[in-house]
Amino acid sequence: MSVSQSPRTFSAASTAAEVIDGVDLHGRRAVVTGASSGIGVATTRALAAAGADVTLAVRNTDAGMQVAARLEAELPSGSGKLSVGRLDLSDRSTVAEFVSSWHGPLDILVNNAGVMAPPEIARTAEGREWQFGVNHLGHFALATGLHPALAAADGARIVAVSSIGHLFSPVVFDDLDYRFRPYDPWTSYGQSKTANALFAVGAAQRWANDGITANALMPGNIADTSLARHMDMQQVADFIASGELALPPQKTVEQGAATSVLLAASPTVEGVTGRYFEDCAEAKPVTERAGAVAGVAAYALDQDNAARLWTVSEALIR
Repeated sequence: MSVSQSPRTFSAASTAAEVIDGVDLHGRRAVVTGASSGIGVATTRALAAAGADVTLAVRNTDAGMQVAARLEAELPSGSGKLSVGRLDLSDRSTVAEFVSSWHGPLDILVNNAGVMAPPEIARTAEGREWQFGVNHLGHFALATGLHPALAAADGARIVAVSSIGHLFSPVVFDDLDYRFRPYDPWTSYGQSKTANALFAVGAAQRWANDGITANALMPGNIADTSLARHMDMQQVADFIASGELALPPQKTVEQGAATSVLLAASPTVEGVTGRYFEDCAEAKPVTERAGAVAGVAAYALDQDNAARLWTVSEALIR
């Protein structure tokens, strides 16, 4: 990846277009999961505008094709090519199919797709609690399956989209699937988002010698996204009113995608790995959830937690 100007600093107000400006990704290949809506679309647009060939990895390929066609009409000449692949993170057979269909190096993997706080417990095709299964295990299977392609690239980058929601819960190793404790949509979401951050730490531990970097991020409170499509909005309103849920300032989709694009392509983070970012900068530690609208918990970056989660996850996807 090359850049035509000196590295710059960015902020919460920066957009994906601003972050990618001057970066040349021609000859690079990227996969963006959940690329048919929200920040996935904005991330895809930015990477393709810089010249990367981007595969939109989506559950609904018709929706993905529509997004790809729209972006192709909007993107300037010289942009990268767009393609669409089917990927349902709740069904690992489709993950295996996606991996087996990939040929050649992979320079950028953006694990962007996710589900958030369904009011009732649900499970994946393999019987895992749905949020943990989709947000973490599906992406874990995808990344580990694509590891040879990432290792074959020159300095591949993995981007794991986490959330301030990780403050709702660490990974509860003794009951990942809510088989012994009452299901709660928010601790479940929190556990899955902590797992996203720990995946980046674990990948940094294991894959540095392959030239692969991996980082996690909080995109922000995005104004227009399908992430909340399964949520009980009255429950959310009550949660906010009670003070149990604090939200950071709202961002546009383009601002929400900025940190993903920074970690995927910016020279300002060249060689950085195993970290957690927000607002286009490394997040500061936070020691308790009450009132927090930013920051990262120590348990989400803990090396031992990351190593344990990796071992558990490998066993769960066998």
